[in-house]
This record gives sequence, structure tokens and C-alpha cells, in this order.
Amino acid sequence: MLLSCTFVNPTVVRDGPTVAQCRRREPSVAAAPIRPGESVLAALRCSRAGHEAVGLCAPETTEGGGKGFAERLRLGRLEEDGLSYKENFIVRCYEVGINKTATVETIANLLQEVGCNHAQSVGFSTDGFATTTTMRELRLIWVTSRMHIEIYKYPAWGDVVEIETWCQGEGRIGTRRDWILKDLATGLVIGRATSKWVMMNQDTRKLQRVSDEVKEEYLVFCPQTPRLAFPEEENDSLKKITKLKDPADYSRLGLVPRRADLDMNQHVNNVTYIGWVLESMPQEIIDTHELQTITLDYRRECQHDDMVDSLTSSESEEILVAERTNGYPCKKQNGHGSDHLQFLHFLRLSGTGLEINRGRTIWRKLIR
Repeated sequence: MLLSCTFVNPTVVRDGPTVAQCRRREPSVAAAPIRPGESVLAALRCSRAGHEAVGLCAPETTEGGGKGFAERLRLGRLEEDGLSYKENFIVRCYEVGINKTATVETIANLLQEVGCNHAQSVGFSTDGFATTTTMRELRLIWVTSRMHIEIYKYPAWGDVVEIETWCQGEGRIGTRRDWILKDLATGLVIGRATSKWVMMNQDTRKLQRVSDEVKEEYLVFCPQTPRLAFPEEENDSLKKITKLKDPADYSRLGLVPRRADLDMNQHVNNVTYIGWVLESMPQEIIDTHELQTITLDYRRECQHDDMVDSLTSSESEEILVAERTNGYPCKKQNGHGSDHLQFLHFLRLSGTGLEINRGRTIWRKLIR
């Protein structure tokens, strides 16, 4: 028996019964009351996007699968102003690591997923990563040029994460996308991220300036005044990444892309680079620390037949440390005995030594 949902308040999702009141379509047997432990799940099942329900409370339809059906099953929605998009995700068992919390690759994949779903919700293409009509006509695609992620508290298996995202213009050849991650049960901010994307010709693989036609197609869905996930001055997302000097302190050579690492843009997906960067981290750091911040600058595409070297060296300087789960970072000196460690990273093609990617990570002491 399907449920129909009466919308009450979209802002306090974790309160369960105050979010949506559910009733059966046929007046047979009254629905059982929602127990306190089920409030988050009930809220997820009864989420709404504007006047249309999503998730398990989607209206009945005679249409087959396809985009409309997928949109009804997603636990996501455009905000009322139409300028940002929120979606809820349950952390699956296969998305957690040895600490029983989501891996940074899981977080990055969710960011990519919610960004694509945002684009689809406003009518952009499903045959590429958020391509507009003009972009498809001109064979243009978006590719990542920088990604910056900060995690203040990793969600555990079974936790529900709410991710909000929005995009805006970034110069003549790019666009910017930001995210804020919250624990749905508590409403606390557990992470933030920002990224820069540039336009590339799918055939020539060369960068191309964003035309006025393309800007007109997507800027209508962007905030008119800048909205930044990291509004603080001198935040880590703005810091330049210096090139790591060879020889590196640690290395992992001859990494090979798997077929599953390639995405619909016919190159290695940007999330795969995160895993390659972490491959050269020393095991003693992995055992005693957890990743707090990662920043990557993407310099070159990687194809399925490339071999990659991952290099890592420690870096000691003043860093930004997030002391509170829901707070903004404050500066501390990264010196001997600090609970935070900082590293530089470099990915290169094994044969030629050409730079693929450079990065910086900050690690905090793991509390067990």
C-alpha cells in the first residue's frame, strides 16, 4: 500500500513526525505511530521537493523507468529559491573503511553525485556531467581543475548525511561548485567542500573559454551574490600548492588505472586521483591519524593505458585546524608534537615524468 505525504516543514528533517504526516491512500488500517528511533527514517521516506514527493512517498505513476522515475526515488530537492539543491544519503557498509566510517573517496563520490543530481534537477543533460544544450552541440564537457574537501567528523555506517550544493561563475573559463555536509540527526556541519571546473573540448581535449551562451544557460540557477562554503579569509582552499621536490620522502610507483576508474568523459575520474595520492602515505600515519583536509590541483588527464607514480613528502608550516565539529578553523603552528601533520603530494606519468596532479593533505590525530 502506497503512502501519501502531507508536507509540514522541510527545514527540520530530523524531527520525523513534525516533518511530514503520512497516511494510507486507502482508509483500511490506521498507520502505526512512529517510534522515536524511527524518526529519521520516517523523515527520509516522507521528504518532499516543492509540491512533489520524492523517495518512497512518490506519487503513483503509470510511466516506466527513466529520468522521472529516478528523480522520484531520490531523497533530494531543489530549495525554494531554486538556487541550491539538497539530498540525503545513507552511508552504506561498502562505503566505510577500517575505522567503520566513510572514506574520503566515499565523500568525494557523494559530492559528485549530488552535483550531477542538482544539474539534472534543473534540466541539464544526463549523458554527461551537467552539460547544457549549447555544450552538447559544441562537444564541450566540464572537467575538474581544483578540489578542496574538509571533513570535521566522518559519518559512520548507517548515518544519514544531508549535502547541500550550489554553483556559480568563476572567471572566463570556469565555474565553481560548493558543498556543505550535515549530520541529518543532529544538524551539525560535518564537512565542507569547494571545487573549480573548466570547459574542455571532448574531441581535441583542449580547454575552451566559457561562452556567453553557456553562461546564460546555467547562471540563471546560480546565486546572484557570491555564496562561499569557505567565507573565511586566508582559508586553506585558497592556498597555493607548491611542487613537491624530488626525491620524495615516500613513493608508490607504477600505479595502473582500472577499467572501472574511467568515467563517461573517457578519462580517469577525479575521485580516483584521491586514492592514488593516499597510496604513498606512510602506514604509520594511516594507523594513527585521519584525513582532515585534502586539496588537489588537476593538471593533466590520465587515460586507461597510463602508469602513474605517487610521491609524498611531509610539509611543516602554519596550518588551519578545525577544532570544533561545527566551527570555523583557527590557525595553529604545525610543529613537533602537534596533533596535526601536513603533507605535499605529486602524481606523475611513470614514463615521462609529466605532472598529472599535485596536492596537500592535513591529518589529525585519530581518537579511538
